[in-house]
Amino acid sequence: VQLQASGGGLVQAGGSLTLSCAASGSFVGSYAAGWFRQAPGKEREFVSAISWNGGSTVYADSVKGRFTISRDNGKNSVYLQMSGLKPDDTAVYFCAADFSDYRYGARRADLFDFWGQGTLVTVSS
Repeated sequence: VQLQASGGGLVQAGGSLTLSCAASGSFVGSYAAGWFRQAPGKEREFVSAISWNGGSTVYADSVKGRFTISRDNGKNSVYLQMSGLKPDDTAVYFCAADFSDYRYGARRADLFDFWGQGTLVTVSS
């Protein structure tokens, strides 16, 4: 499974961006998907996750109410709509897949099976 994250860029505080994560390759079964981020000098942290059918979503407290995760299984893609961006949101954002479709609720990076390469989001003040 290959995951390709895209959509990062430079945005002013208060602005919006939408990240995309496209899955490709040969895989069987459904997967939950998550977004994590890693700021310079900091550990990777959980941002949001969504179940296979989109019926369940979870968010970190720091982004709740500002970010929205969604997916389009017909396009094998997951999205992260980010609004009200703050300088503290500056980080490399990674998408990940959890083929158990239940571990994602633990919000732990080590429980995800596959990872994308990351896309940089920079929020200027």
